[in-house]
Amino acid sequence: MSSRQTFDQQRQAGGEARRAAIGAGAATRRRLSFQSHSHRSECTRNMVVVSAVRDYMNRMLQDISGMKVLILDSHTVSIVSVGYSQSELLQKEVFLVELVDSIYNSKESMSHLKAVYFLRPTSENIQHLRRQLAIPRFGEYHLFFSNILKDTQIHILADSDEQEAVQQVQEFYADFVAIDPYHFTLNMPSNHIYMLPAVVDPSNMQHFCDRVVDGIAAIFLALKRRPIIRYQRTSDIAKRIAQETAKLMYQQESGLFDFRRMEVSPLLLVIDRRDDPVTPLLNQWTYQAMVHELIGIQDNKVDLRSIGKSSKDQQEVVLSSEQDAFFKANMYENFGDIGMNIKRLVDEFQQVAKSNQNIQTVEDMAKFVDNYPEYRKMHGNVSKHVTLVTEMSKIVEERKLMLVSQTEQELACNGGQVAAFEAVTNLLTNESVSDIDRLRLVMLYALRYEKESPVQLMQLFNKLASRSAKYKPGLVQFLLKQAGVDKRIGDLFGNRDLLNIARNMARGLKGVENVYTQHQPLLFQTMESISKGRLRDVDYPYVGNHFQQARPQEVIIFIVGGTTYEESRSVALQNASNSGIRFILGGSVVLNSKRFLKDLEEAQRVARSSTAVV
Repeated sequence: MSSRQTFDQQRQAGGEARRAAIGAGAATRRRLSFQSHSHRSECTRNMVVVSAVRDYMNRMLQDISGMKVLILDSHTVSIVSVGYSQSELLQKEVFLVELVDSIYNSKESMSHLKAVYFLRPTSENIQHLRRQLAIPRFGEYHLFFSNILKDTQIHILADSDEQEAVQQVQEFYADFVAIDPYHFTLNMPSNHIYMLPAVVDPSNMQHFCDRVVDGIAAIFLALKRRPIIRYQRTSDIAKRIAQETAKLMYQQESGLFDFRRMEVSPLLLVIDRRDDPVTPLLNQWTYQAMVHELIGIQDNKVDLRSIGKSSKDQQEVVLSSEQDAFFKANMYENFGDIGMNIKRLVDEFQQVAKSNQNIQTVEDMAKFVDNYPEYRKMHGNVSKHVTLVTEMSKIVEERKLMLVSQTEQELACNGGQVAAFEAVTNLLTNESVSDIDRLRLVMLYALRYEKESPVQLMQLFNKLASRSAKYKPGLVQFLLKQAGVDKRIGDLFGNRDLLNIARNMARGLKGVENVYTQHQPLLFQTMESISKGRLRDVDYPYVGNHFQQARPQEVIIFIVGGTTYEESRSVALQNASNSGIRFILGGSVVLNSKRFLKDLEEAQRVARSSTAVV
């Protein structure tokens, strides 16, 4: 009987940690402790993805006493760095962090260290382990995998462990990067694949789908849930991912997902980025989204090296709602309010600094030394936010973004084709407007008015080609082919559905509080439809014969092609409104307009070089 069968039978029999015999290979004739852990703690009730990852990390590191080396791969390094700070790793006696593929560079024995591996269960990683276990450098080996191991992989590991150095093999399902409590990403490198028909590159398409299915499976295993699954009807890739996820959860690994039944099953909704191509094209004016749009955030870190004045310890700064109280309080605030709030932060810091300057007695000095780490942390935090806001203000001024953004918002939210054409034409001829902003304006106009004004659209195409040297001909047309009105299912511009038309008119009459943040992503309407039980079966079919009668209380929405911080803000605000439903947002990457356009260009290049018709 295979170890996986044993494992599944024992799982069905109950009890959390399962032991499985790992093939008694000729080399080893021994058993390794093999365990699989779904996440059990408060966060399962609250569905918070950050807590799930942190809990796994805690359990991985605290049960192994003594000095440790943590060995990661290119994926898990992101998962760990977002969930855990360096100082927390040190507290858990992790004195070295290495990458699994670069560990060969050193041959010296480190038998005083215990090796904790946390890897994705890929064939490359298993091969790395096979070679590293053949000549063990560390005292003990503790192997943790971020997803489901195959039988064959378990046998390879058992056969490789001739020195009996491996203490345990476990599955800890943290196969996703938990950026915020309700937002996760998979950081997929070849994200453009989702735009291509499967025939263009079948093997890369399969690889893409497998990675997404793995990520979704890990989220539900970590949260101890098995969902009802729905997908966007107009998207082939959303349908494929939904069906492959259902196959994994209800057939191939049904024992693993056989959790205690809930009154109402959670909902997994798989949708396609191309149903809302507007959101990733817009300039942003709330703090987190704006930093990503203008400077860039990767794994909750901002690289400031390109900014001339950044000090040595400020070349890469962390922007995490878990580690920075000011950021947590302000991440969804408008840019105008951020400036005022930072001024307040600076004033508070100056008060603290002033009191620290007034050192007169030994007691004062002792007090200052005690408070110094906190003082330094506060100083670092203040200068980080001041640097970010100063840099963004400079970019806004240089690129005339207030002018550009006003027209973008008009294109996204209001009618008036004649005025829109005039505004876009004027901006195309404005020397201060950058090439990327010109391209985005024409794309937004094209998405909005592709059917109403084809003649004017051609004029804008020609003007864009003559003004922007870098413009790749046909990119706007490629976007329309990918995400034009005939391909979309949602009411993107609020002009299909009578209710939305009325709502837009009412909004127009009462005026907008802030012209720069009037746009709401399509995801907002989708969440509203789910909350009211109005998500149409015909547009978002169910997979298999699992249907939902009652309104779900937990919903995970996965966007194939990537999420935006504007959408994660929508989710956080929706969750704060106490509607009785908890939403989590996930995607293949986190987009800004630069990344969205890069994916579009790459897909266009592959489509052109392929003989298949796109």
